[in-house]
Amino acid sequence: MDFFTHLGTYVLTIKGMFTRPENPRMYWKELMQQCVEIGVGSLPIVLIISMFLGAVMTVQTAYQLVSDLIPKTTIAVIVRDSLILELSPTVICLVLAGVAGSKIASELGNMRISEQIDALEIMGINTKSYLIAPKIMAALMMVPCLIALSIVVALWGGRITAELAGIMDTGTYDRGLLEGFKPFSITVAMSKAFTFAFIISSVSAYFGYNVKGGALEIGRSSTFAVIISCILILLADYVLTILLLNA
Repeated sequence: MDFFTHLGTYVLTIKGMFTRPENPRMYWKELMQQCVEIGVGSLPIVLIISMFLGAVMTVQTAYQLVSDLIPKTTIAVIVRDSLILELSPTVICLVLAGVAGSKIASELGNMRISEQIDALEIMGINTKSYLIAPKIMAALMMVPCLIALSIVVALWGGRITAELAGIMDTGTYDRGLLEGFKPFSITVAMSKAFTFAFIISSVSAYFGYNVKGGALEIGRSSTFAVIISCILILLADYVLTILLLNA
């Protein structure tokens, strides 16, 4: 019963965003602020994780492909496809669920507990549209950019590691990256990025906006938002992989 209650409240919360802005300039300012917080604020952790993700993937793939009959370029092919199709979109978005998602939930939860949301509603402002919509739109704009950057940095990290570890030279690695490349892989990665971005932002905003109680409930709501976001990301990843790659 709680599941359907949460589902119905979630749908109504998202539905309530779609109204005409009272002051488009203020909405634009809020959108830009959220873009900076979600995009720029998450950039350092995304770069660090992506670099090591590509490096570790290259070393592990080389360790498994020990046969001399397998061309060295195959290592780069496996690293490329693994990073683009799965690792960068999924791993980075799971991290963003904890970084950006918890921030969104705690920010809205604090506003709800301190009655700032109630004050805005008394002033005649649609708080769902003013507070939630910019966060979701900013996530839809910035998360795919972060995923694209993550893929590039991860491939670059794998390239450097392949050279330093003596696995292969950079020329061989580059040939492997181009060998049999399918542009549709980028479409799959961006489809996952947009879907995961919506899940992270909307779920976190829902739990933060509808929090009840005191400061303790804000922490619980943020934690629950991250957990649910991660579960939905993994579920969506499974569904999208079946629909896009088994078509």
